[in-house]
Amino acid sequence: MKAPDTRQPVQAAATRKSSVAQWLEKCWNRGWLFALVLVAATLIAYQSVSHAGFIWDDGSLLLHNDLVKQPDGWWRCWLSKGIDYVPATSTTFWLEWRLWGTHPQGYHLDNVILHGLSAGLIWRILRRLKVTGARLAAALFALHPVNVASVAWIAERKDTLAMAFYACSLLWYLKFEDTGRLRWYWLAAGAFVLAIFSKTAVAPLPLVLLGMAWWQRGRIEWRDVKRSLLFVALAAGASVLALWVQHEASAPMVRAADFWSRLGVAGWAVWFYLGKALLPLNLIPVYPLWHFHEARLVCYLPALAVLTVLAVSWHYRNRGGRALLAGFGYFVLLLLPVLGFVNIAMMRYTLVADQWQYFAIIGPIALVAAGITLAMQYSGKVRIVLQAVVCATLLVSLDLLTWRQCFAYAEPATLWQATVEANPDSFLAHSSLGGILFRKGKAAEAKAQYERALEIEPNFTDAHYDLGNIFLQTGHPAEAIGHYQKVMEVQPDFLPAINNLAWVLATCPQASIRDGAAAVEYARRANQLSGGKNANIISTLAAAYAEAGQFPEALRAARQALSLAINHKDTAAVDELRRQLGFYQKGLPYRDPLQPGAAAGAPH
Repeated sequence: MKAPDTRQPVQAAATRKSSVAQWLEKCWNRGWLFALVLVAATLIAYQSVSHAGFIWDDGSLLLHNDLVKQPDGWWRCWLSKGIDYVPATSTTFWLEWRLWGTHPQGYHLDNVILHGLSAGLIWRILRRLKVTGARLAAALFALHPVNVASVAWIAERKDTLAMAFYACSLLWYLKFEDTGRLRWYWLAAGAFVLAIFSKTAVAPLPLVLLGMAWWQRGRIEWRDVKRSLLFVALAAGASVLALWVQHEASAPMVRAADFWSRLGVAGWAVWFYLGKALLPLNLIPVYPLWHFHEARLVCYLPALAVLTVLAVSWHYRNRGGRALLAGFGYFVLLLLPVLGFVNIAMMRYTLVADQWQYFAIIGPIALVAAGITLAMQYSGKVRIVLQAVVCATLLVSLDLLTWRQCFAYAEPATLWQATVEANPDSFLAHSSLGGILFRKGKAAEAKAQYERALEIEPNFTDAHYDLGNIFLQTGHPAEAIGHYQKVMEVQPDFLPAINNLAWVLATCPQASIRDGAAAVEYARRANQLSGGKNANIISTLAAAYAEAGQFPEALRAARQALSLAINHKDTAAVDELRRQLGFYQKGLPYRDPLQPGAAAGAPH
């Protein structure tokens, strides 16, 4: 009798293991498994943002943005004026508001997923361009801590969304070149439109297309130029529209500097960004504000060094300088929109920011990844082990740095505390901390932070305005008036300060403070600036008329404000305006009960 063959189950198991291994290898080679691993690694690195909240301008772009909340806001945002013209980004917020509302976790998760998907698209683009180390480059981009400012900050959805569309546009354009099918060309153009309306910083994409043609063929042909013309037109049109809309919006002067000063600052900025890309340590939400001395020739050396690197790499493009020219040239090109040649609102506080190199950082990352991969090829028999150790060490280090950096963006207090600790001369951070402290009922500590901000920057209108509000609410109207007037000296059309000044002059219980004629003048100006449709400002105008003894005008303005509040279904405002109207019907001016000496009424 034959003994049973025990080898068959073992062979079957080995066959199954072999088939699973082959399937995994096939998935890895095709990229699906790598893409999933990349997204998973990104989610792990950014796991802490699941507990993060809203910070900085998340309020203006999302929480307090009426266009996001209104049913027709999804299309009205494309026609609205504002400091940031990013209608595609605003449309995503409109959609997400219906899903997440005021819960930040959903918005954070979407940002992280977009970032991970963009990393996968970058890998596909680099692989198609036959760039050595494409997978490592994609992983470095996904886990790089500099990108935390774009991914962990909800308002920077404009970065992650624009990057996804930007990468799709590049990839689909390459597919068009491969297949000649026009559908890929039009898809690339459509994605570019969405990218540039997510953030105009991607406007250099037409030049990137020409750069890709040069990289592949060593020259730019006439057909490449013709194919890029549509993208040039789209970039020019969208950029002009965005600049016009932002110029029309009311905004304080960001910075006044001539071309040569801006060129000098741009040179410093390029090397600053490259340094943070290669050694991402001491990252700060708001970096110190540079003061450029245009009279010193040494200040222009960084700009000269940038031009020298580009010139030398071009000269040696056929003898080893080709990769450096492509990587460094791409880096400088994508930084151009944020180097200071065009003003950006945040440049009131700093001339450099981590989120501004989100698109450009792909250049140096690709160079580093290619260098590491090529170096490993000369390591002999230990190549595979050495590659694994080096890459794992690098990626784990970046992952830990990214995880740690996310905590600075957890909530407003951590953001501004981290900034003050690393940049104690940030007047924006001190002022923002003052607001947080005042909302916690710590008026004395808040005043100290605002006063410190004004020591650093005496003309910082936001700090003057907030400090004026603190003085007003703590019973010092004269000091409040002084700060409101300072705001108007620096920024004459600062609407909240004008309105508050008119309110104090009209409603302060102290007779020595009140000035009816001046209150009417300021209130009329505020009403004109607001378009005559703000119930709060029109109620200020009514109070000013009453203080000046013009009760028919006061009654007319009060009724108009009441009608607007009823239309907006603002119950609290309706009750308060009816109370104020009662005073004017009796021929009495209104006195603010929050100011010293008041006996009746309700807060404005």
